[in-house]
Amino acid sequence: MKIARLVSVPILLLIFASPFRSGLAHSQEEGLQDLDAYIARAMRAWEVPGLALAIIKNDALVLAKGYGVKRLGDPAPVTERTIFAIGSASKAFTTAALAMLVEEGKIQWDDLVLKHLPDFQLFDPYVTRELTIRDLVTHRSGLERADLLWYGTTYDREEIVRRIRFLKPRWSFRSHFGYQNILYLVAGQVIRAVTGKTWDEFIRERIFQPLGMAASTTSVKALRAALDVATPHAKIEDVVRPIPWRDIDNIAPAGSINSNVLEMAEWIRLHLNEGTYRGRRFWSAAAEREMQTPQTIIRPEPPYSTLFPEARFLTYGLGWFLHDYRGRKIVEHGGNIDGMSALVVLVPEEKLGAVILTNMNGTLLVHALKYRILDVFFGALPRDWSAEFLQRAKALQEQQQAAVKRIEDARVMGTKPALPLAQYVGTYANDVYGEVSIAEEEGKLVLRFGPTRVGDLEHWHYETFRVRWRDPLFPRAFVLFVPDVEGKGNELRMTIFGLFEDLAFKRILPKEGGRER
Repeated sequence: MKIARLVSVPILLLIFASPFRSGLAHSQEEGLQDLDAYIARAMRAWEVPGLALAIIKNDALVLAKGYGVKRLGDPAPVTERTIFAIGSASKAFTTAALAMLVEEGKIQWDDLVLKHLPDFQLFDPYVTRELTIRDLVTHRSGLERADLLWYGTTYDREEIVRRIRFLKPRWSFRSHFGYQNILYLVAGQVIRAVTGKTWDEFIRERIFQPLGMAASTTSVKALRAALDVATPHAKIEDVVRPIPWRDIDNIAPAGSINSNVLEMAEWIRLHLNEGTYRGRRFWSAAAEREMQTPQTIIRPEPPYSTLFPEARFLTYGLGWFLHDYRGRKIVEHGGNIDGMSALVVLVPEEKLGAVILTNMNGTLLVHALKYRILDVFFGALPRDWSAEFLQRAKALQEQQQAAVKRIEDARVMGTKPALPLAQYVGTYANDVYGEVSIAEEEGKLVLRFGPTRVGDLEHWHYETFRVRWRDPLFPRAFVLFVPDVEGKGNELRMTIFGLFEDLAFKRILPKEGGRER
């Protein structure tokens, strides 16, 4: 399939006209010239293979450029047209779609979710009854992330939404900021219920097409025909390696968009012009202000205090993080999915915006470059944000290593399992996350948790086993088998570090005739 033209003629003129950065102050011009060398040094320090950047100022594209390579071992360079995953920066597209429906009178932000999805249900009947569309997109439901419900599973969107009724709340309703992807999926289902179009169709028809975002997609499946695509990378056993793209269609409204910096620049221009693009109004200035109005307070604690070190206030709007820097209000959202890190940032009062896309897993470089770019345009003295964030990243890594050492120091050597391995074999079920199966293969236990989560169990101590996942990106985990009063394996408790506390799976016991209950 032929790829459509990626940019309109006016944008091409901006890119290739001379001088490229006309209209900038002299100090800004010098700052952007210095930025190229700074980015090259920072990418080496952070071991980021490829990066693309676009900057918009006063409705003009003043920089659009690629750095590094699309795939390690291949000299093909990143360009301004190279496609990356934008991850959770997709959330602002979902809230923009909702804002358009609010403008059309089809929904209201404070509509009850049950009004549009009558079968929707959460664990707490009160929260089910009171949850609004605004609650869906402001991370204040009281639910933990529960990302294992979609990540690496075959559950479709409807099944994921059905299963969250079994997820017990972690905090009281509307009392705490708790970042949540699944309720953005519910917001996408509201769009489908109201319009008769899937979230993907709505985003493509109402946002991508009018903005000329012809190369942008809502699914990795659509990238098979694309030519200029970055390869995801991650650091595995201290070596940066290419990894496969992750298909996350089942959680798409929370993070599945793929794009390039040229097309994302048009998305930024739309927001900086308060919902108007080339004379066409997508939503009103009032709707733009509503999306950029604080909804949920975020406490200045890790990880957010690490990402926003200068913030005097930090809140979440409708699909955007909101904070201050050097007296200006900053509107932004990052994105991370396997092997990709992204950031979109707006400074409305300065008519300034930027998008940074990388093909490296979980890198804080995007935040370091954000502050460097803001300093250029705010006239601040140069500051080595890359070095500062590297120190922060190193401190986080040292904390993680210390936590691992505490676990290793607590290991009791010389123990063995209480039961023969065959007695641990079976299927264990959790209402939210589904089934975990334990099999004995070549004298060892193997755990299967969904189609892609396969781990070899190594005895740790007593009834605890360490999980050696065959997917190196999956986080460290342990499994504890809990016996019943007869000493038989009855329950499996899994601890996955960085994601969850213990998850309990009850053994499914066979009935008479060999059938399982």
